Amino acid sequence: MRPFDQQRILLGVTGGIASYKSAWIARLLTQAGAEVDVVMTRAATEFVGAVTFEALTGRRVHTALIEAGHALDHIKLARAADVVLVAPATADFLARAVHGHADDLLSACLLATTAPVVLAPAMNDHMWAHPAVQQNVQAARALGYQVIDPDTGALAAGEGSGPGRMPEPETLVAHLGRVLGMRDVSSLRGQRVVVTAGPTREPVDPVRFLSNRSSGLMGVEIASAAWRRGADVTLIAGPLEVALPVGVHVVHVETTAQMRDAVRDAMPTADLLVMAAAPADFTVSEPADRKLKKRERPDSLSLVSTDDILLATRDVRRAGAVIIGFALETGNAVAEGTRKLHEKNLDLVVINDATEPGAGFATPTNRVTLVDRDGRVEALSLLPKREVAEIILDRAEERVRGR
Repeated sequence: MRPFDQQRILLGVTGGIASYKSAWIARLLTQAGAEVDVVMTRAATEFVGAVTFEALTGRRVHTALIEAGHALDHIKLARAADVVLVAPATADFLARAVHGHADDLLSACLLATTAPVVLAPAMNDHMWAHPAVQQNVQAARALGYQVIDPDTGALAAGEGSGPGRMPEPETLVAHLGRVLGMRDVSSLRGQRVVVTAGPTREPVDPVRFLSNRSSGLMGVEIASAAWRRGADVTLIAGPLEVALPVGVHVVHVETTAQMRDAVRDAMPTADLLVMAAAPADFTVSEPADRKLKKRERPDSLSLVSTDDILLATRDVRRAGAVIIGFALETGNAVAEGTRKLHEKNLDLVVINDATEPGAGFATPTNRVTLVDRDGRVEALSLLPKREVAEIILDRAEERVRGR
């Protein structure tokens, strides 16, 4: 799975209670297709066993700087790594790392590697706030290390809550994906990308609404993939049934009119718009201002069309911006999608059939056909939506480069 396929990741684990989360990091990276070399400090082995990481990665775990037959492990591991993540990074390890110590295998690997290094500090909130620790954090960044600030939340038993908690494994894996994604030359690096996702809700009364089955997963995957490629991403999201993406600025909206206005606000500076949301096409002409009682059931609801967001924002598109739309159909999908491509002046339209098993709403997979303004048609097989997102952005980058 991009960007982790066949990548070699050195996962350093130091002696903090958060090291129990490191096992899940190893699991996630391995599932994503990476080869994970785990290097543990002596203190780390007091919190979690090396055999745990071996079982999760299927690879030997490294703990000793000097060991018969492995005297140059720190050089071999450092050179083989595509990226290094130290999670958790204790206050002691931070201090040793920024002062160039090499008295254990992990710190020696940091000196010997030329790969990007990501540090995830985790400690008591008072320790994190100490001037010496903050000075070491700044020194680490000055050395070129990426330091991910800890979260605020529950600390070790009896220590209450505060800043110092290691970010969740999924968050750290997402940051590694961005580091790997930005190693390659990407036309989206530094570009302003706007993505819409999810359904909208049109009120019938204060407790009921008109909507659809969109979970928002396709748009979230596109926003995540664009962020991994180095873009500055804004996600304009209706109500989502999936987790919010890491690193992405999220604008929450409820109705189609709110989504239209948010897109209009973003478009004058956007380099790329991907309209992956499924906004409601109709709204109630006169929503009730109180809950409609069952005994008061209306015989009908008067519906009016909502604005088409892509059409309603044509006049505020930045010159040269690449515009990608989606067309979810239930018949004559390619013909209908192609019509929308020209009608809405799109660079690319992503077409799928809501009646096809495994595609459309509320599924982890999708089967789409891509049609561009030059008439090229590309029919994809049924794929995970994460892979579909990568292919869509590949095609978007081709358009960005050709502007």
